[in-house]
Amino acid sequence: MGIYLNPGNMGFKRVLHSQIYVDKTGMLEYLNSVIDTEQCHVCVSRPRRFGKSITAEMIAAYYGRGCDSKEMFQGLQIAGYPDFVKHLNQYDVIYADMNDFRHKFIIPGKGNTNALESVSLFQTEIIRELREKFPNQISGEEISLPSALTQISQSSGTQFVVIIDEWDAFFREDKADTEAQEVYINLLRGLFKNANSRKFIKLAYLTGILPIKKYGTQSALNNFDEFTMVMPEPLEEYVGFTEKEVQALYEEYGLEYEEAKYWYDGYVFGGKTHVYNPKSVVDSIRRKRFASYWTRTETYESLKGYISIDFAGLREDIVQMIAGGFCKVNPDKFQNDMTTFHDKHDVLTLLIHLGYLAYDFEANEVYIPNEEVRGEFRNAVEGAGWDSVMKLIAASEELLQATWCMDEEAVAAGIDKVHMENASILSYHDENSLSCVISLAYYSAVREYILIRELPSGKGYADIVFLPKHCSSKPAMVVELKWNDSAEGAISQIKDKKYDNVLEEYQGDILLVGINYDRKTKKHQCLIEEMEKTE
Repeated sequence: MGIYLNPGNMGFKRVLHSQIYVDKTGMLEYLNSVIDTEQCHVCVSRPRRFGKSITAEMIAAYYGRGCDSKEMFQGLQIAGYPDFVKHLNQYDVIYADMNDFRHKFIIPGKGNTNALESVSLFQTEIIRELREKFPNQISGEEISLPSALTQISQSSGTQFVVIIDEWDAFFREDKADTEAQEVYINLLRGLFKNANSRKFIKLAYLTGILPIKKYGTQSALNNFDEFTMVMPEPLEEYVGFTEKEVQALYEEYGLEYEEAKYWYDGYVFGGKTHVYNPKSVVDSIRRKRFASYWTRTETYESLKGYISIDFAGLREDIVQMIAGGFCKVNPDKFQNDMTTFHDKHDVLTLLIHLGYLAYDFEANEVYIPNEEVRGEFRNAVEGAGWDSVMKLIAASEELLQATWCMDEEAVAAGIDKVHMENASILSYHDENSLSCVISLAYYSAVREYILIRELPSGKGYADIVFLPKHCSSKPAMVVELKWNDSAEGAISQIKDKKYDNVLEEYQGDILLVGINYDRKTKKHQCLIEEMEKTE
């Protein structure tokens, strides 16, 4: 076994020995279906800490020669497929993490001082191991990895499974070094796209945060099938932990699933596959506490930098999403790098790939996926100096207190203030717009409540339900919104359509809150009633 050539299965064995492991080996069956076909080039991009390296370790352990992984995979999903043994430890695997080569030239405070040397070192180190495994099959002065693999293939007919983790490291970390990026992308073309590569590539698997770099409208490696946060199908269940997997984990460890859903759910693919951030789920189980874990792995400064770019409509969209809204986006023009931005759509698309936003493919809309990420946006907005938004969030505590006290006039006045101070940011023309303002106005409620918008209940959908957390002694709240109607009509609708049924398992006080916006007076009205639930 080598460092990069047939590295063995110790990396994946360590994963299996972890306290919490969710079986994702079913993905190997997809790779088995495309190996040695025209679809054998696969690029999977995911946000940081979504299990990219674990998957790469799994692939290396399954396909690589020089180790016996049969016992390791027994009992896992892949072992139940007919071709499990056919591909098990049958191929020479090249496995490299591009960040490893970058780090050889990193000087504290200066970063990577020579990205070109990093690209060169990548080839040199792998060629060195290839010479040991395939003596006399590579010419003495060869320094090109594609040429070395071609010579081995011509001499012995050997084909390789090539796995490159953090494939996009030079585009993410060496943003300004376009010379090194061009040399690197040309190396990848030599490995995966020229005529000779068809002879020595059995399977190519790239993984990183960004999709493959575009030049103009074309991918630099357009022979790859790409599975991204914009379009992951049919591998969507391998983006992170699925809803079913998370439910099973929280049941096993005796933790509250509904609160986990509020904190970590939100990435939805195909309208039905809900995916959770693995890092956050695992850490919340290990620490037995719901908190922000994924966002702590990177400073909010990077998010602040992106949302502060001066593109028309970007700030308005960010505030709209913090308030729980959705915004249209066109992800198709994005150049798949960290520097080429032409408009707000490019920034929003990058934030999808980074995991800060989720994407609804059918509606072409983006939104903040969950409370963990929403908190990071709040930090970024505060750091960016968006004073009007921060004042609004600060005032939300007073509005919440007024609601608990059933002070209808104070609640209406508070919402009026939110509307007036943010009229230039948030459009205001229907109940959905009103819903966004209400969500922003009650921002501080996240301390006590799980907020659920448009929750099915009774004979329709409750606009906003404030479900108290287990640690809270506050009343539940069912909020119904009306546009140019009446607050009384909102309360009647809650009762008539039995929206309180959504809280039938909740024992405690419930506040029914009706809010109406009058277009003529440009004022809000509020009506609050108390409903006591008994066993």
